[in-house]
Amino acid sequence: MSAAKTIRLTMAQALVRYLAALRVDTADGEAPLFGGVFAIFGHGNVAGLGEALYQHREQLPTYRAHNEQAMAHAAIAYAKTHMRRRMMAVTSSIGPGATNLLTAAALAHVNRLPVLLLPGDIFVSRRPDPVLQQVENFQDGGVSANDAFRPLSRYFDRIYYQEQLLTALPRAIQVLTDAAQCGPVTLALPQDVQAMAYDYPVEFFAPQTVRFRAQGPATDELQAALELLKNARQPLIVAGGGVLYGEATEALRCFAEKHAVPVAETQAGKSALAWRHPLQLGALGVTGSPAANALAQKADVVIAVGTRLQDFTTGSHSLFGQARLLSINVNPVDAIKWQGTPMLSDARLGLAALSQGLQDWRSSTGWHALALEQANSWRATVDKITGQREIEAPALPYDGEVIGAVQRSSIDSTVHDIVVCAAGTLPAELHKLWRTSTPGGYHVEYGYSCMGYEIAGALGVKLAQPERDVIVMVGDGSYLMMNSEIATSVMLGKKLIIVVLDNRGYGCINRLQQACGGAPFNNMLEDCLQGPQGAPAVDFAAHARSLGALAENVKTIAQLEAALQRARAADRTYLVCIDTDPARTTEDGGCWWEVAVPEVSERPQVQAARAEYELARHSQKV
Repeated sequence: MSAAKTIRLTMAQALVRYLAALRVDTADGEAPLFGGVFAIFGHGNVAGLGEALYQHREQLPTYRAHNEQAMAHAAIAYAKTHMRRRMMAVTSSIGPGATNLLTAAALAHVNRLPVLLLPGDIFVSRRPDPVLQQVENFQDGGVSANDAFRPLSRYFDRIYYQEQLLTALPRAIQVLTDAAQCGPVTLALPQDVQAMAYDYPVEFFAPQTVRFRAQGPATDELQAALELLKNARQPLIVAGGGVLYGEATEALRCFAEKHAVPVAETQAGKSALAWRHPLQLGALGVTGSPAANALAQKADVVIAVGTRLQDFTTGSHSLFGQARLLSINVNPVDAIKWQGTPMLSDARLGLAALSQGLQDWRSSTGWHALALEQANSWRATVDKITGQREIEAPALPYDGEVIGAVQRSSIDSTVHDIVVCAAGTLPAELHKLWRTSTPGGYHVEYGYSCMGYEIAGALGVKLAQPERDVIVMVGDGSYLMMNSEIATSVMLGKKLIIVVLDNRGYGCINRLQQACGGAPFNNMLEDCLQGPQGAPAVDFAAHARSLGALAENVKTIAQLEAALQRARAADRTYLVCIDTDPARTTEDGGCWWEVAVPEVSERPQVQAARAEYELARHSQKV
């Protein structure tokens, strides 16, 4: 019997060749599983992995970025836009380049999104220890800075020997493509091992198509769910991100219509049901609509589909504490949260099985009528808020009015636009007010609420959906934290439309600070410690132009709409900045959110806030 054929490659060459060979079936046909690799080279990855990426640059494109955290955000957003069916890898040097990836790793972990992190690592041989940028641990010689990725990774491995790739890579791909385990994977790559050669089996690099499994419910769990629902008269569906990632939007619509069950959406689940659908109640929770929150407080059964039930969704477990909970989820930890009846299942298969078992069961007539009335009333309110064009000077527009102008600037923004946002007040306003008819038309990172995700994430969205208009809505605070990928978007010819809402500070946290009884302090620029020159007046348009974009500053909603028309017609990334009111927000909707208030304080405002806090905690379900 002849020996298996081998090919001699360095570890780095073998890794890149393996990634380049992976395929996935999409609606448009077969495509590479990995859309490319974002890389910032330094010592620890430029010689080994850099040379390997150059060899395969046609099959696996390499993108240069300006910040490691930002490029990882872009890679994560690319995967989210592809509903976790396609993804990207990211590589950095061994020191600050690697640790810059930690925030992005946490973001991907919280949001259950796949990204392959390939940080360079120290020498296994230890001959040059301590190498430049090495973090030395005096109790464990085998520890490097990359060990910080362990709690932030769904799977972590350090490749000490070249042949370890033969087991590490299939394990990594399994985690990245598993609905329940999905999240960041870190393969730490010691720089000397990257350059070492090994005789790898040729068959290891044969093209293979990755299959995504969908698990249906177990018979006993399905039966328990059916018994719970058949006794319900006022059910409510909470649609989470799992509806989108499980490609279950049509199953959700069919279930809601057949059984007359209204739908509310989490941040990750928004766009699962078209905004005009009669049973669409809108956003749920702390950033929720009055329609969704009112019915959540009256529901007798809540069907949580593909959601991890974070505190903004549940009102810190106070919003629907009176209801029985049915959790349809691929992740067993999520499925058993808060004494829910678990049904471990893919969203699409789970909803289909439930619908079949329920046969002609429907919610009560009165409940259905209430849902239709509340949903329609909320849509009318959204139209009123976002339709406001005239703001009398010296008043400034607020986020809701800016959102309306953005949506009016397109022939049909609900179909063509993808809005991207992450932190501050804007996610709350967008969750309530953004209207989309297309799954994925709403891309807001709110699991980790990471300032700085916005522009970098939008670049990843544009790489995934180049035919769509990608609208970044970002506050001045987040913009100043991370904006360098504007230059990358110009370099790659991936046009973004960036709307900066300048409220001259961290307006969201300033309001929270005062709601907890605190004095305005260190959030708005005017309340910060300053030198003799005072706070700078930042010209965001001039800054964006310095990075290669087109840009302008505007003062009114009418000027904003005109500028957005120019932005949509432009041939490159275009930024429009408008001053906004830091105090005004949409008053409609919302619910309590637990933020611990000091038990002892000299401020009467804090004492009053503490009393309200203790009273509100009585409504929590524990």
